[in-house]
Amino acid sequence: MHASLCDFLSDIVQNAVESGADFIRVVLDEGDTTFTCTVEDTGKGMSEAVLKRVTDPFYTDGVKHAKRKVGLGIPFLIQAVEAVSGTFSLESTEGKGTKVIFSFALDHIDCPPKGDVASTLLSMISFPGSYHLVVRRTLSIGGGQDAYVGDRTGLEELLGSFTDVGALQLLRTYLQSQEAAMDEIRN
Repeated sequence: MHASLCDFLSDIVQNAVESGADFIRVVLDEGDTTFTCTVEDTGKGMSEAVLKRVTDPFYTDGVKHAKRKVGLGIPFLIQAVEAVSGTFSLESTEGKGTKVIFSFALDHIDCPPKGDVASTLLSMISFPGSYHLVVRRTLSIGGGQDAYVGDRTGLEELLGSFTDVGALQLLRTYLQSQEAAMDEIRN
């Protein structure tokens, strides 16, 4: 089961990477009362038939995880969103890619915790594979605003291969510093 909003985000991005996407765009918009995530990819997309079934927890394509008999990621996300008066949308075109948008009402008593955004972004950026990932993170609360962009390709060129522990430590420090700047606005 997902314990935080970041867990849902990580699951969707991992699906995009595993679908063979060349490009993945992630937008995280945090406001006073909402946390909205958009994940758009250029992966293999889904056919109309699969798109109709992907919300069924007892459906899996049997390809990505051959021994798995259920596909719970999207159904769990929809259940969590509905439980907190959030929103969910899914668009996909076979051969072109997929776009998932979901939001959570942060002020709802049953809203899961946000989770560790910096660590989630670190794991998403360092998922193995050859793909371009761009993350745009915004915060707009109480009249204060902040934003930053993380570009996987540019960060890897700057810091070194993400298979290197030193590069990962530098990436973690960078992401934590960006989130710390946002904490100043919250306080």
